[in-house]
Amino acid sequence: MTHPRPGLALAILLSGLVLVSGGCNLLIPIALISNPKKKVAPEYDKLPDARSLILVWADPATLFDYPHVQLELAMYVHDKLAVELRSAELVDPALVEDYRERTLDGSPDPQVVGREFDAEMVIYLELLQFQIRDPDAPDYLRAEIEASVSVHNLTADPDEPQIHHLKPVHVFFPAQGGALLTSANSAQVRQGAYLLFAEEVARKFYEYEEEY
Repeated sequence: MTHPRPGLALAILLSGLVLVSGGCNLLIPIALISNPKKKVAPEYDKLPDARSLILVWADPATLFDYPHVQLELAMYVHDKLAVELRSAELVDPALVEDYRERTLDGSPDPQVVGREFDAEMVIYLELLQFQIRDPDAPDYLRAEIEASVSVHNLTADPDEPQIHHLKPVHVFFPAQGGALLTSANSAQVRQGAYLLFAEEVARKFYEYEEEY
């Protein structure tokens, strides 16, 4: 039995090290190779230096089934913006909801509410669709939230537009399939939908990265 010459064995070992440490991607698992990302500019970029208020409107039928949905969604959007836009001043949604209950105004004017709280910007979210159960399978949960999004600029000059209409938000949770209707699953699906909705709304106001 013959053995490799010492010099040949060393050459083979070094060549193996080059393959491993020299940047040869063939030996790197695909899961560890990150996909290229691109920066996405905000649809509206004036929130960081402004005092802003989040106002959610839902129709009476939705409020009958989900009486706190306006406050809940406003809180989730508020909390997401507070993390991403640390320099922005945001009005507490609980104060806004308390004002709405005291004034008994089911369809408040965003600019009137904004002035009540000395806000410069009002993010107005009008719910077009809100459901937690799958309409095609009542025993299953699949949340759907759709809303129009606009910004009322209360500091705009008279010759500038005061209302800026942004792209609507439409989310499903889970994205595919559904969950069996139980109290625990209902809470989880609702929270997941709120988090996803809040992220989609908040992303309209700050730069972020997404995969190509």
